[in-house]
Parts: sequence; structure tokens; C-alpha cells
Amino acid sequence: MNYQFLECSEPDQQVRRILLNRPEKRNALCNPLRKELFDCLEAYDSDPEVKVIIIAGKGPSFCAGYDLSYDNTQDLPYHSSKTDGFWPRHVVEGAFKIWDLSTPVIAEVHGYCLAGGTELAASCDLVYVTNDAEIGYPVVRSMSPPDNQFFPWLIGMRNAMEMMLTGETISGKEAAQNGFANRSFSAEIITVEVEKIANKIAKVPSDIQAINKRSIHRQMEIMGMRDGIRAGTELQALAMHSRSTRDHLKELSSGLKEALTKRDKDFGDYRTKDKD
Repeated sequence: MNYQFLECSEPDQQVRRILLNRPEKRNALCNPLRKELFDCLEAYDSDPEVKVIIIAGKGPSFCAGYDLSYDNTQDLPYHSSKTDGFWPRHVVEGAFKIWDLSTPVIAEVHGYCLAGGTELAASCDLVYVTNDAEIGYPVVRSMSPPDNQFFPWLIGMRNAMEMMLTGETISGKEAAQNGFANRSFSAEIITVEVEKIANKIAKVPSDIQAINKRSIHRQMEIMGMRDGIRAGTELQALAMHSRSTRDHLKELSSGLKEALTKRDKDFGDYRTKDKD
């Protein structure tokens, strides 16, 4: 199948690689891209020849988050009831669509992995990152906590609290140390290493792997992960009614780059970082 926003390849007979293909936007997520991604994942999940799926990004970054210049209330890739707070519920529903696939999904992360990009990676079964990847959720500085409250589950209370209260990034090495990622590699070897891991996974029969996946998921669900993440959507929705968020949304509508620069300039990171 031909896609506008994805590039798909077959590194091995039983492995499929999906490249997010908006490099000029650092693979920022818009609904047409998301529609293609979910369609592609579901097609691969239905194909008995496919045993592992890798999601990576083309260009300088894995994914810099959601495309704030796009009206993401339109062209939804799947139905969500558009009552108050529908967007975080919609995002979480998408995360669990990936979570619930029978086929193992690997995120291969480099460059920026921000906001919605972190949510996409966290939805995958395994995450491998480059040492110098930048992983964070800068939206907490001006708008809301994440739509998908995965940080406490993956990196623990203290690490999650620091990221939520500062909006700063962690490196790929730190992400692996803290539990967001499985391992970090140099940019030169990450693709080779990820495909080695994918080939190991592919050696196990798919019907057994589906149960292996669920065995871990069920334990996390018994501890409350699915309910906790769903509950977090209500807090995100509440944040959208705060005065500061309403003011920031007005700034975004007046000038996206200017609003994001204002958000980050006192921290000296992201687009305001000094370039050597």
C-alpha cells in the first residue's frame, strides 16, 4: 500500500519497518499521518508473515509531538465522542490500540522525542534510543500534563515529577537508565542493533508471542496502569480550562513559533537553545 506520510520496508522476511515521513516537520503528528499509521499497524498485525514491527522516524528526529498548526479535531483516524475533554481520551484510545496488538512493536528513537512523540514511543512494547536523543514533555510549561500519563509507570514517581515540573528533556542514556527505554545505542549502530533484537523476537512463534505480550500487560493492568492512564485524561481536560492554558492557546493561534519561543526562552532549551 502507498502512503503519503509513511515509508514502509521489509528488513527481514518477518520484520516490517515503518518510517514516519514528515522530516520537514520533525515527524510531527497530524491526523492524516495517524490514520495511515494505525491502518498500517493493523494490516501488519493481521498478516501471519509479520512477527515484529519497528516504528522509526525519517530525518533528524523520531517525532517532535503533535503538529500544532493542524486542526486535530478534524479527520480523526478513529471515532471518539467529542464531548468535553475528548482529545486526551482519543489519544489514550490510540495508545491502547497499539498496546493491544498481538504483534510486538518496537520504537526506534533518535533526535527529538517530545510530547505526542513520547506517547507514541511509550505505547510500543520495546523502546530503543540513541544516546543523544532528547525525550521530554515541554507542554507542561504552558498548557497541561500529558494526555497519556505513562511517565510515572515507566520511570517512577521522582523522575516523573522532575520532568513534569520542569518540562526539561532527558537524554537517551538517561531514558534507558530511568526505564523509559530498554537500551541506548550510538546513532551509527542503533538500526542494526534494533534489527538484531527484532530478528530474535521473530524466532518465537507468533501465537506464543501474543500470549507473552499479554502476560506482561495483564500484570500492569492488575496494578492499575490502564485505569490510571485513563483517569489522567480527566486532569488533562481540566487543565485546558485554566486561565494560563487559555492564554497560551490564544498566543498559539496568533503565532505558533513566537508562542513556543516565549514558553521556552527562560529555560534556554528546545528552539531557544544556543547553537554552537
